[in-house]
Amino acid sequence: MSNKTELKTIEKLKKLNAVIGETENSTSVNSERETSRPENKGQEKSKFFHDTNNTFKTSEVVVIVIITIIISLAMGGIFVYKLFGVYSGHKVESELQDFIDNYQYIIDNYNGEIDKEEMLDAALEGMLGTLDKNSTYLDADSTSNFNIYLEGSYEGMGIEVYNDEEDNIVINQVFANSSADKAGLQAGDIITKLNGENVKGLTTTKFKNRLSKIDGDIIITYLRDDKEQNAKVSVDKINLQSVTSKTFSRNGQKVGYIYVSIFASNTYKQFKDKLEDLQNENIDSLIIDLRSNSGGYLSVAGNILSLFLDSSHPIYQIQKDGNSVKYYSEGSKTLKLDIAVLVNSGSASASEIVTSALKEQHGATVIGQTTYGKGTVQELQSLPNGDKYKLTTKNWLTSKGIWVDQKGITPDIVVGLSEEYAKNKTDANDNQLQTAIDELTK
Repeated sequence: MSNKTELKTIEKLKKLNAVIGETENSTSVNSERETSRPENKGQEKSKFFHDTNNTFKTSEVVVIVIITIIISLAMGGIFVYKLFGVYSGHKVESELQDFIDNYQYIIDNYNGEIDKEEMLDAALEGMLGTLDKNSTYLDADSTSNFNIYLEGSYEGMGIEVYNDEEDNIVINQVFANSSADKAGLQAGDIITKLNGENVKGLTTTKFKNRLSKIDGDIIITYLRDDKEQNAKVSVDKINLQSVTSKTFSRNGQKVGYIYVSIFASNTYKQFKDKLEDLQNENIDSLIIDLRSNSGGYLSVAGNILSLFLDSSHPIYQIQKDGNSVKYYSEGSKTLKLDIAVLVNSGSASASEIVTSALKEQHGATVIGQTTYGKGTVQELQSLPNGDKYKLTTKNWLTSKGIWVDQKGITPDIVVGLSEEYAKNKTDANDNQLQTAIDELTK
């Protein structure tokens, strides 16, 4: 699907190795505290948060405020010194001073124009490039796509486009119930104009940028069967579907099937709804397909696991500086249902958390090929210009303390996809899927 999406291809986004986290500019973006019960719940809150009779006099408040200001100023000075080495006349650390000196030399002596912001962005990207492969810099365009990828929604008309060999903008897909769908646009339509302006020769990225600058409704001029037509569309919120489901029958048993493409912010609700629908159909067992699912939000993975495991079950561990803390399911009951999990070399990060927890704590059978092996946690940081970068801050371990980084999870039943499936991608030819169905109904 390269070069075939209104907001770039999902496959390209997957290469970014999605962070398994939630919040930006925090100590950790994993939100473990919000979504999973840690083994050590922490100390009881101070009595000042519970005893309403404990109050301060006005004079005490003034003293406390003054002390707080003094401490804050002192700590602020120490922080500035640690970061820049500028405190009480001290010089910066030699490495940073060398950088500043050379930066200033370049600014003063380069024979040409300099984009200072671009140069500093390149410096940050270079620093991250010396670290592990999951610590990466995201420019504005990648940041926008990355956000769409993880949030599971975006503002648009609801089409997926690509450039054909003649540099036309061609609709590859129209999302159901979108503005474009309601306007009658179809896959194969060639878009020639936006509000009367020619778009012939634009790349998909430039086409997207042109769209983003239009306020209000948009008149799309397109060719279908060599006939030019117009459609009026609007920009709406498009929710991306990351979960699909169906059932299979074999040996008098009904097997439920749920495919999860990514752990986006809206994936949990979609998964929960699909699971409830399958349970209402009285399924006897369940297949969870995580093949080529590169990860996503840790909290979403934790919430999904809580649908299957009660709160006595650990689901993963977080390790920092050699210290590990277990995190537990938030579920109220353990679902009595035979489960098979389908994985491959593209199953990574949060997918591996779900796979390992279901295997170790629920007894699920893992089928397919060894997973990617991403056992680290990234923190997402924002820059003033809108760019972002991911920094590896922690390791995650399975519920039993196994670190899968660069090793992956080896399936209980190793099965490679057949050549028949590569030629004709049907359920009948999907031998990994068929193996799972056989295993659950034998």
